[in-house]
Amino acid sequence: MKDKIKIGLIGLGTVGSGVYKTLRSFDNIEIVKIAVRDKNKKRDIENLDESIITDNPYEVVNDPEIQIVAELIGGINPAFDLIKTAVKNGKHIVTANKELLAKHGEELFNVAEANNKVVLYEAAIAGGIPLIMPVKTILAGNKITKIKAILNGTTNYILTKMDMQGSSYDEVLKEAQELGYAESDPTSDVEGFDAAYKITTLATIAFHKRIKFENVYREGITKIRPEDMKAANEMGYKIKLIASAELNENGQADVRVHPMLIRKTQTLAHIDYVTNAVTLSGHPVGDVTLSGPGAGEFPTASSVVGDILAIVSEIGNTDYLLPMMRCRHEENAKSIEISDTENKYYLSMTARNSIGVIGRIGKACEDNNISLASIVQKEVEKDNSARITVITEICKEKDMQNVVNIFKNDPAIISVNSLIRVQL
Repeated sequence: MKDKIKIGLIGLGTVGSGVYKTLRSFDNIEIVKIAVRDKNKKRDIENLDESIITDNPYEVVNDPEIQIVAELIGGINPAFDLIKTAVKNGKHIVTANKELLAKHGEELFNVAEANNKVVLYEAAIAGGIPLIMPVKTILAGNKITKIKAILNGTTNYILTKMDMQGSSYDEVLKEAQELGYAESDPTSDVEGFDAAYKITTLATIAFHKRIKFENVYREGITKIRPEDMKAANEMGYKIKLIASAELNENGQADVRVHPMLIRKTQTLAHIDYVTNAVTLSGHPVGDVTLSGPGAGEFPTASSVVGDILAIVSEIGNTDYLLPMMRCRHEENAKSIEISDTENKYYLSMTARNSIGVIGRIGKACEDNNISLASIVQKEVEKDNSARITVITEICKEKDMQNVVNIFKNDPAIISVNSLIRVQL
């Protein structure tokens, strides 16, 4: 029997604990050191060997007997320096760090290749959903040109509860925080940063071109109202936070994260609560949807451990591990500005119930090359105002924004309540 492969963990939080508990059942693996922030913190792990715990993560990356380091703390600092140090010290890396990959993936993979080491990151995109390895292996013969995905369980939970209960965003956020689905500071999730990190890396892999994080358009869910949920349902839609990426015929990439009205006939409309899903469109496979738990102790640990075992199976058998899983991107994708995109839109306004208002709305749209698919005025309120809902045909983003500005300055329009893009 071969000698056991020595593993070091950086982080023993939710994911790290799941990884530790799972790896203990493998006879060919030994966890020899674990770095934590607080050595005195009580942990829900039976028979944890306290002698391998350290509060200095550099003891892990500098330990000469460790062959694989699993980085599970997230963020840029100190994770980036720890991983680079570990690679230069001859260690392979498994990480769940979506922010680091999105912002510094190119440098990270270049360092790894220069030192003939691999960096695997299945857990960084969709938690427990097998995604990266299938794209790089089973689906490698496909030209993938479109991705539509729900990549953040917190926002999907909030939107699902708003839809089911008719509750406001603030009410459901508080509930999600109490249940542990949302952080005390939920900004990364609800403002779309988390999903933007993930789609940056996923699009890079699928399109074989580097996507720059700063070129990804991002919009969160904080402005979604119960009234929007109700209106969407009445028109045959659900509202979801969608991470999307599309590569056009000229090789330009349109990568973004924002709320979207999804038709109820589509799979993503029925992905609820904390579940994640990814639909990949390509040739020759067509459309493939992968769905499952996008976060959590054991779902995410499943992906981390899978990566570790992939490396373990190669150590000692080859001098160049897992060639198909290595970064091969030599070109940066040209990005399309959101203002240059074309979309359909849902627009909700509150207007004065006066003669000619509908006509003025139609005229403003006509003057900006926007055709209307529908326009609905609900009953008049006691203050003589009415809610007007518009669905446009496909039009340019810049034209739609011009119209919104016109409405905001029109004395007949009390308020522009919501502008949400509609799935094409």
